[in-house]
Amino acid sequence: MSDVIIKSASEIALMRKSGELLAQVFKALDDKIAIGMTTLEIDSFVDDYIVNTLKARPASKGQYGYAFSLNSSINEVVCHGVPSAVKHLKDGDIVNIDITLEKDGYIADSSKMYLLGNVSLAAKKLTKVTYEAMWKGIEQVKPNATLGDIGYAIQKHAESHGFSVVKDYCGHGIGEEMHEAPQVLHYGKRGVGEVLKEGMTFTIEPMINQGTAKTKVKKDQWTVVTKDNKLSAQWEHTILVTADSYEVLTLRDEEKT
Repeated sequence: MSDVIIKSASEIALMRKSGELLAQVFKALDDKIAIGMTTLEIDSFVDDYIVNTLKARPASKGQYGYAFSLNSSINEVVCHGVPSAVKHLKDGDIVNIDITLEKDGYIADSSKMYLLGNVSLAAKKLTKVTYEAMWKGIEQVKPNATLGDIGYAIQKHAESHGFSVVKDYCGHGIGEEMHEAPQVLHYGKRGVGEVLKEGMTFTIEPMINQGTAKTKVKKDQWTVVTKDNKLSAQWEHTILVTADSYEVLTLRDEEKT
């Protein structure tokens, strides 16, 4: 028996609001993030903006004992990078900023890559292909499709460009809790896995590596890095399965057509 929570129209409206607010956070951060900032300064800015400007709650703060409002994952960091007062963004860095926001009991989750200054062509390609792979997965979403369809589309696109898909971490259902069923793998086979139904909400958040897909966790027990210290990139959106397709609840202004 599946324990996936199908959202009602009223719940979807609340999730849509949380998603819109989270998109506003990234818009504010776009004008703020810069070479020389520490990742703790980014965290402090985002925390203040969510709490004082949007009157919402940074959902990651306090979750599983985590002390910050976001993850900041630079270069070889795959995910769960911890904000630091001594870690400054440098020219040529690529950094994933992963933020969760709760408003009126419902949570949105999204992440975006920022490219700082003179970024290498290899890093630009990895970032671009990862973004494309996320959208390849999103475009599979509709009632009666499967989670395997999503994973297959992401994996095929990433691997066709010579990159690897991280298998140790995945997307997830989301709503009143940050992590709900189902798990959303970023690899797989078409027609396999949970069948999608209208009202499901979950994240699609592929982590794509330049080299090996293998990862390791640093001594802080949070920060995940590539096993070979090559680059990693990630993008994420919160998705709703609609009556005949999908809606990206965390869609940002620059992504609207």
